[in-house]
Amino acid sequence: MKILVNALTGAFAAVCLFAVSAPATMPVAVAQEAQSTETPEDIAMRFGIRSSVLDISLSPDGTKLVWIAPGPNHTEILKVIDLEGAEGPQMILSNTMKHADFSSCDWVTDDRLLCKLTGIVERRDDLLLGFDRLFTLNADGSDVQVISESDLRRSARFVQDGGDVIALDVVGEAGHVLVTRDWTRRRGTITRSTSREGLGVERLNVFSLETSLEVHPERRANRYLADERGQVRLQEQMRVDRRGYSTGERVFLIRESGEQRWKEVGDVFLGGELIEGFRPISVNAARNSIYAYHTINGYRAVIEIPLSGDTHAQVVASRNDVDVLQLIRIGRQQRVVGVSYATEKRSVEYFDPALANLAGGLGRALPDTPLINIVGASSDESRLLIIASSDTQAGTVYLYDKETRQLEPLLQMREYLVDRPMGQMQSVTYPAGDGTLIPGYLTLPLGSDGTNLPAIVLPHGGPAARDYWGFDWLVQFFTARGYAVLQPNYRGSSGYGEAWFGRNGYQAWDTAIGDVNDAGRWLIEQGIANPDQLAIAGWSYGGYAALQSQVVDPDLYKAVVAIAPVTDLEYLRDDARAYTNFRIRDEQLGNGPHIDAGSPRQHAENFEAPVILFHGTRDINVDVRHSQQMADALEDEGKQVTYVEFEDLQHSLNDSRARVEMLGAIDSFLDEALGR
Repeated sequence: MKILVNALTGAFAAVCLFAVSAPATMPVAVAQEAQSTETPEDIAMRFGIRSSVLDISLSPDGTKLVWIAPGPNHTEILKVIDLEGAEGPQMILSNTMKHADFSSCDWVTDDRLLCKLTGIVERRDDLLLGFDRLFTLNADGSDVQVISESDLRRSARFVQDGGDVIALDVVGEAGHVLVTRDWTRRRGTITRSTSREGLGVERLNVFSLETSLEVHPERRANRYLADERGQVRLQEQMRVDRRGYSTGERVFLIRESGEQRWKEVGDVFLGGELIEGFRPISVNAARNSIYAYHTINGYRAVIEIPLSGDTHAQVVASRNDVDVLQLIRIGRQQRVVGVSYATEKRSVEYFDPALANLAGGLGRALPDTPLINIVGASSDESRLLIIASSDTQAGTVYLYDKETRQLEPLLQMREYLVDRPMGQMQSVTYPAGDGTLIPGYLTLPLGSDGTNLPAIVLPHGGPAARDYWGFDWLVQFFTARGYAVLQPNYRGSSGYGEAWFGRNGYQAWDTAIGDVNDAGRWLIEQGIANPDQLAIAGWSYGGYAALQSQVVDPDLYKAVVAIAPVTDLEYLRDDARAYTNFRIRDEQLGNGPHIDAGSPRQHAENFEAPVILFHGTRDINVDVRHSQQMADALEDEGKQVTYVEFEDLQHSLNDSRARVEMLGAIDSFLDEALGR
């Protein structure tokens, strides 16, 4: 059975990207009733509506907020509030672009914003291309100016890269930012400032839109880094082969502060040994150094490399059990203040003693929301924007004032779920077939005794990803409907070092899927899952794992839910041929019998459990044909399959109505398949 859903409305706007009018409001929130009175439709509505805060920024003086909120269905709106004013939030702009989303918005001054829109365009040859566009506007929504090309109808003039902001503050230049610019030799895209081709950097006045060339375009450049003073210091070049495909090899060039000449980063030594494979992520002008990721003893670490004198790096942060998750930076200058790790739970190691003390105090003040992230700061860092969350709370946005030591709650990350009881997520391990202990997270329905439950194994996407302890809207939807949920960090997941990642979840799919199936067997052995009511669900690679589990052991799971899944590994390779990353994808997949054996579309005859598939037609990550052909293959074999297609939606199905419909369909499907 196939269901086609037109999930989007509104006209396609190619030149005028936005309407500066107040958008329609979201549906009225479901009343905060006792759980026992909620209908399945109520629950699907509350969990399916997108996060109330999609991106947020604090003004330089710390008195204003701008955030991106979901509008009806697929749309987004910009909201601004003066924290010291009498009025409430003002809706200043709505997105009327059919195939694109507001993705970020930052303050350049206390009255002027610089925002980005990202989306997918379909060319006349049916090729999907990602694109982004920068635009600037006043805090009251007036004077909207699109900075980069906006004509998406003419492929001859289409430019994918609309620019990235690499410095919000340029010393001595109020209202100026540094943005990358892609100069392409196509009619209408070469400016008078240069006759060269490639990626360069411009200094942009966000009021007048006047620009000056900061870095000449370089054909091989794909990334630039600026230091905290707003000077471009590092250029990353990606090597390509004769066919134009990226090889994955990177070359880094640096230049001294105030100079124009670039030079290649020379040999770098760590502990007296020459190292390779580091990836710069931040430039520190005060220390004249760069911070970079580098693998040490099989785990990702952070090192510091001096930019003058000898290039003997120092280890900044590393562990011998998990990778460094990320470098923590705050403020408009993106000051490096620490690193984060994820063991059973995420934690931050602050380099700044004052921030370490503050984080400890916030942890004591907010014991029910131990995941505390600093997401913004005023120019002088006297005011900090903080999001605190947990496994059972989606998160609250706070403003912390260092001078008054006041912590003021501002916004709820998911206002439709405020005060709704959630299931607690606990860290577990279970044995794989070869005895290896696999880490994961188990969430039980609220009030459950944890025995003989309908249960769902929920493998994560990626596969170069992992699950974390914290709020997960899909997990909590399932527990709200009475399911135990186990999220396995199977071998092939990232974050646990090179040995755990192995040959990745495609080349070593048998190991990854074996771990996923062992998660289901463990739930049964522990008495947690009713073996007749055990299902598997997943998104992207997780959807692939859900389908491939049927190929390996068709009797284990009694129902399969796959959202935007990979279904054929050769399809995945072919889908990349038109893009510059084809060689990287080709090497990721490899060649051999594992390609056919690891493609569930080719083994539809093995399936015993009913399957439901969901996919958006503008999915550039996993082409929609994966689900279309999987559904056809199952139907040809006489298997029970339902396919729901969302017209014009991308991989993440960022549409509240679509998500609500999807959750409702999954709920009904599982009820029938599991005999609930």
